[in-house]
Amino acid sequence: MADEGLDKSAILLVTLGADRAAEALKLLGPREVQKLGHAMASLKIVPRTKVEAVLDEFITATAEQAAMHVDTDEYIRSVLNKALGDDKAANLIGRILHGGETNGIEGLKWMDASTVSDLIKNEHPQIIATILVHLEHDHASEILSYFSERLRNDVILRIATLEGIQPQALKELNDVMLALLAGSANIKKTAMGGVRTVAEILNFSGTAEETSVIDAIKEYDPDLAQRILDEMFVFENLLDLDDRSVQMLLREIQSDSLVLALKGASEELREKVFKNMSQRAAEMLREDLESKGPVRLSEVEAEQKEILKVVRRLADEGQIVLGGAGGEQMV
Repeated sequence: MADEGLDKSAILLVTLGADRAAEALKLLGPREVQKLGHAMASLKIVPRTKVEAVLDEFITATAEQAAMHVDTDEYIRSVLNKALGDDKAANLIGRILHGGETNGIEGLKWMDASTVSDLIKNEHPQIIATILVHLEHDHASEILSYFSERLRNDVILRIATLEGIQPQALKELNDVMLALLAGSANIKKTAMGGVRTVAEILNFSGTAEETSVIDAIKEYDPDLAQRILDEMFVFENLLDLDDRSVQMLLREIQSDSLVLALKGASEELREKVFKNMSQRAAEMLREDLESKGPVRLSEVEAEQKEILKVVRRLADEGQIVLGGAGGEQMV
């Protein structure tokens, strides 16, 4: 599913010109830059009316002017080089426009999941676990999806029981990264891991993978598996959101996406959604649900995952509050 906000951001950066776009990218993290880079690279022909709409929205929000610019591969290279410097930009440009290498644990954040998986899959599971806790949770989840089921379950179990990183483990990690990537960046040596980390990683995983991992952990430690489940936020947990939060969420979701996601939802959750819409909008949604033919479960689950990403973003921004087993908290 296309991310409308991401597309708008890409269009805006293209219209800003290389210098201003580079300054904006400097303020973003590696995953954000990678996603924006891909979105910018995929822009071919954008209707003038859409560009004007994006600019109007931006001007309303910031009162700043932007100038149109034509997107090309050379433009992408220019922006990323200005924002990141030649060396780091070369890594990301390679991922967006094909090719490239990177180094160090920080460098892994700029690499696609399949490449990271190939680099680390033959290492000791404890080393892999230590590496993954330094990455963004959605990135780690995608990397895990490339592992064999046995390795994935082993690594997840080690992350769940990781309370800190011992000096020797850090040394091993450093040695491994130096050997793998010929390299050298300073590696962030922060104690990470635990049940919350596993829950957030699994929130980005497919249902089959979630079930496999949880079942494997149950065999090792049923209580640990339950604590992970308690921390996970799944689609039906939208029932725990207050009405204001549901209304805010609905403003962020396209109608087609909502219809597909609700095909696999309980009647109780559907009713909660209906009551937080205008009467006319609720009637239209009911009609769309009734007229929607059979759809694959995998498609429904994928759409639900996309909506959960919006939920997590709103929660991270402090706009909504998620309630869970541990009580209501800001996340």
